[in-house]
Amino acid sequence: MPIGKCFSKKLSAPLAAGAVVVLALSGCSKGNDDDAKAKDWAGTVCDKVQPQLKAIQSANADITKAAEEKDPAKVQATYESSFDKIAKAYASMGDAVEGAGAPPVDDGKNTQTGAVKELRDTAKAYNEVKTTVEKLDTSDQGDFGEGLKDVAGELEKLSKTGDHALGKLQSGRLGQAMSEQAGCQKPESAPSKEA
Repeated sequence: MPIGKCFSKKLSAPLAAGAVVVLALSGCSKGNDDDAKAKDWAGTVCDKVQPQLKAIQSANADITKAAEEKDPAKVQATYESSFDKIAKAYASMGDAVEGAGAPPVDDGKNTQTGAVKELRDTAKAYNEVKTTVEKLDTSDQGDFGEGLKDVAGELEKLSKTGDHALGKLQSGRLGQAMSEQAGCQKPESAPSKEA
């Protein structure tokens, strides 16, 4: 029986949920005069966010494929690599939000600082999950399966962690500006090849 099959839904659902948080970065704009500034800020962030969203999507796809794998060592290697990609993607998104400067919203600097902290904390948490996976014993299928349950539990908690600061970025004209940027839209899955 494939090792990861039992846990693939538990593992991938939190990953997908976490990535969606960044898709809607927005904020309370100070007024109509700031629409151009909002679009500029959105463009700066979204251009850098899109590759990271694609990396997270790719990592999720790898995790889903690993669910069919029977070799614990191969599952472990895939999960390690995937969590590493996700951690780096969140860190890069934090860098993108920080590098864009304070958004043109009320209390923009504090909103930016909080969002950057949450993105970096998420990156750190995925690195910790990766470390947990690295320590799993692959010599015993049963022990490895139990270890995956713990990993799924960690991911479940991670999916529910606070996104208060990012939430402050999820309303107003800046949100509209970002929703219009291709870079902040969810990457499309690769089309399936027809026979």
